[in-house]
Amino acid sequence: MAACSDADGVPGGQGAWNTHRLSANRAERQRNSMSDDIAVGIDLGTSYSCVAAMLDGAPQVIPNEWGEHTHASVVSFLPEGTVLVGNSAKKSIITNAQDTVYSAKRLIGRFFFSDEVKKAQAVMPYKIVEGPNNSVRIGIGDRVLAIPEISAFVLKEMKAVAETALGREVRKAVVTCPAYFNDNQRQATRDAGRIAGLEVLRIINEPTAAALAYGFGKDIHQKICVYDLGGGTFDVSILEIGKDVFEVLATAGDTYLGGDDFDDRIMSWLAEGFLKAHQIDLRQNKFCLQMLKEASEKAKIDVGRDGTARILVPGICQTPEGEVLELTETLGADQFNRMVMDLVQRTFKVCDEALQSARFTASDIDAVILVGGPTRLPVIRNSVRHYFQREPMTGIDPDQVVALGASIQASALLNAGAAVSGQGSYLLDVTPLTLRVGTVGGFTERIIDRNTPIPIEKSKTFTTSRDGQERVKIRVYQGESNRADECEMLGEFEFAGFRIGYRGEVQIQVTFEIDPDGIVNVSATDLESGQRAATTISLSSGLSEQDIRTAIDKNAEVALAGHSGSPSP
Repeated sequence: MAACSDADGVPGGQGAWNTHRLSANRAERQRNSMSDDIAVGIDLGTSYSCVAAMLDGAPQVIPNEWGEHTHASVVSFLPEGTVLVGNSAKKSIITNAQDTVYSAKRLIGRFFFSDEVKKAQAVMPYKIVEGPNNSVRIGIGDRVLAIPEISAFVLKEMKAVAETALGREVRKAVVTCPAYFNDNQRQATRDAGRIAGLEVLRIINEPTAAALAYGFGKDIHQKICVYDLGGGTFDVSILEIGKDVFEVLATAGDTYLGGDDFDDRIMSWLAEGFLKAHQIDLRQNKFCLQMLKEASEKAKIDVGRDGTARILVPGICQTPEGEVLELTETLGADQFNRMVMDLVQRTFKVCDEALQSARFTASDIDAVILVGGPTRLPVIRNSVRHYFQREPMTGIDPDQVVALGASIQASALLNAGAAVSGQGSYLLDVTPLTLRVGTVGGFTERIIDRNTPIPIEKSKTFTTSRDGQERVKIRVYQGESNRADECEMLGEFEFAGFRIGYRGEVQIQVTFEIDPDGIVNVSATDLESGQRAATTISLSSGLSEQDIRTAIDKNAEVALAGHSGSPSP
């Protein structure tokens, strides 16, 4: 039996929707179902977000009034107090760079001192500052906003898009997140939903949602792999689909690998070429950097679609003498592929890990589903085909499949009040990371292994490590290392009030519970007296219950301009 330590008190021991159809059906839906509740599915993406609902028995993506099905996950704060969200806000990345926030999902639920936040500070034009408890905040003028508040604007916009299209209030949603998100990131995502005025019925993993959309209404028995490469994150999940069961066997991922990294490779190549030609480093000016980033994203899309990209950015900067310069380059497919191949190979190391956890080989997989805009790139599709020795599934829109799957789950939860996923099928997910308790000497002890089916509850008993010990501090970690400094600390809480005795006399049971959202609850109990202390792990977003309520009130007062887009020219 393990022992609890002294000074620090830590435990010790060892789919697309036709807009015209919407107009025709809206009135009838309002008449027939105003008394019924509705729940939507929202894919809250790093680069783009999407909202869908179950309508007439089928999942359908909901467009805004301009027919746009995906919406940029961008929030721009204008000087007069108006907030732009979505595709219209994306246009402000250059003109209002310092007050326009994008890729916030890469920061959500992270600690300020993390490497990921440092990387973002180096390239983002907006101000990333430290908040309470090592949390991350965004500085906008004289305001300081938590990352869940930024994400709440995007979720609120998805809510507004759905309400405008459906002609009714939307209060409930299933929101997706990367499978490899840790507890802090899931908690912060749920907080964002609350701030946006949504009751989040469930947080589900993006690859799992994609599998639900793929298998919906089909009588199939397959082992499938979901290869999910988004704007900022990469996940792979191995699932087995039976007649009534969607079972996740293993998941693995990298929460800082995505299409943005492909853009960065092009951006660095362009900047180095310009520096060599003109002795001006465009990366030193945030305005130039944003023009460079926008040109790089367009070049990635062009080279993937056409095999070559002709890049032209007029007036990108001026020389000290006042001469206006333009950036011109041509990027071919072979050059682009060499530029990003190491990133592509990183995705297959994650695939190796997931297959090994599931005890499969690539040849055991019956179908491969591609999710995320970057999977349209030929270099990705060809590499996936080579790795799995089979053609990835076509006919599934990689930008919409996650939202469609989320809407299936939302409808099932609304109608059944249980973890079912469409037409009586059951969804069985797993926890992506091992849960641990910190022990003496900077080590950790494993409590729940990664890829364990959830929900689950598991306990382990510890003892005090010194005579007369009055309290223990229980630190909770997620990660695969037995060293605390190589894992992510989710939070900590102090347990006191147990009998004071000699070393090893007092037994304290630490219980971990993971709910269906993948969110962790931890309790400690003195087995002799029954005294108990419990907590939902404090999150790195740094938002207390009062913070969330204040943010809800503030968010309700902010005027959003438009619904995520702009009319076509």
